[in-house]
Amino acid sequence: MEVVAEAESGHEALRMVQEHKPDVILLDIAMPGLNGLQVAARLAEEFPRVRVLILSMYLNEEYVWQALRAGASGYLLKDSGDSELEIAIRAVARGETYLSPPVSKQVISDYMLRAGSEPSSLERLTPRQREVLQLIAEGHSTKEIAFMLKVSVKTVESHRTELMERLNIHDVAGLVRYAIRVRLVSPDP
Repeated sequence: MEVVAEAESGHEALRMVQEHKPDVILLDIAMPGLNGLQVAARLAEEFPRVRVLILSMYLNEEYVWQALRAGASGYLLKDSGDSELEIAIRAVARGETYLSPPVSKQVISDYMLRAGSEPSSLERLTPRQREVLQLIAEGHSTKEIAFMLKVSVKTVESHRTELMERLNIHDVAGLVRYAIRVRLVSPDP
């Protein structure tokens, strides 16, 4: 195994994948700009041959489900040992799915409870809407978001309006509270 690059943000991770074309990418869920789940979704669309292993400190079934739906091939808890990390990377590189044992136990339990239930409000958002929501919740202005996403200010305003309608939330503060509640972003300590 060889580490070919490291990135500090979701956007940088996407650039690094394009530049280095790795077989496997390890992503933290909590990344600025685009979080690891959003990067995984973009990679599934743009680089389907790159396998994604999510590293997280959260044993939260919602994160696990979001990671798998986004196209991740594995979900590993950060407190896992080096040998488990190696096993996970090799499994994902072979095209298998890997879940840390505590995660798989929780996923199975959760699946049994959720089978046939309605998708969450966050799951009903498009990847771009989730991206805009995260950037809003991180405190970026409309102009900053437009610049970061390389779209017009009107496009960002349109996404924000669609978010508010779809979520039935009518102000930016409410969007921020929602993003924190669904763990799209973390509240500042």
